[in-house]
Amino acid sequence: MLSREEFNRYQKQVMLEDVGLLGQINLKEAKVLVIGAGGLGAPILQYLTSIGIGTIGVVDFDVIEISNLHRQILFSHEDAGRLKVEVTKEKLLKQNPYVSIYTYSVLLSEENAEQIFSDYDFIVDGCDNFLTRYIVNDTCTKMGKPLVYGSILGYQGQVAVFNYKGSKHLRDLFPEPPNAEDVPSCSENGVMGHVPGIVGLYMCNILTQLILGQFQQVNTLFLIDLKTIEMRRILF
Repeated sequence: MLSREEFNRYQKQVMLEDVGLLGQINLKEAKVLVIGAGGLGAPILQYLTSIGIGTIGVVDFDVIEISNLHRQILFSHEDAGRLKVEVTKEKLLKQNPYVSIYTYSVLLSEENAEQIFSDYDFIVDGCDNFLTRYIVNDTCTKMGKPLVYGSILGYQGQVAVFNYKGSKHLRDLFPEPPNAEDVPSCSENGVMGHVPGIVGLYMCNILTQLILGQFQQVNTLFLIDLKTIEMRRILF
C-alpha cells in the first residue's frame, strides 16, 4: 500500500489510466538493479527514484572524475574523488526518502553476479564495457531475469530488452563480444553530454512498461540517432 505522503507525491502518475493506484503499488514493490552509475546509470537512477521504484540496487566500483560531470548530472563538482555509489545513495535518498537504495562498490564478475542479482526482479545494464555486458546478459539468462540493455557513443544510442518472458538475449544478436581494442569508447571518441540522458530515459520508460506489464516490443533493437533525430528498429 501507499502512505498518504506517497500518494500525494505520485498522484499525477496515479491519475493516468494505465497506471492507477495498483500500477503505482507495482512500481513500489518492484526491485530493480542498475549496473553502472555513470552516463546511462545516473539519469536512469534519478527517474526510477522519482517515479517510486521501491527497491533500487546500484553496482559501480568507480570514483567520480571531473570529466564525468558534463553527462553524469547526478554528481557535482565537489563530489570528485568520491565513490559513485556513495554519492548516488546520498542524493537519491534526498530526492525521494520513500525508496530503499542498496549499493555494491564492486567490479561485477562471473563470481559475484548471481549473488547480487538474486534479490532483484529486473536488471538494467548501463555499463560501459563489453566484458561486463556479457556477464550481465549471461547471468540474467541463467537466472531468468529480464534485462534492459542500453549503450551510447557520440550522438547515438542502442536500447533493447532481453530475456523477457522467453524472448531472445544479447548472444542471439551478437554471439560473442568483440575485441576490446576494436570497439570505440566514449573515453576515446567522446559523447555529447545530453545523449546518455535521453537514451537512459528511453531505458527507464521501457523498464516502467515491463513493471506495469505493458511492454510488447520484444526481440527488437532500437537504434537512436540524436544527430538526425531518427529512430530505427531492427527485429532479431
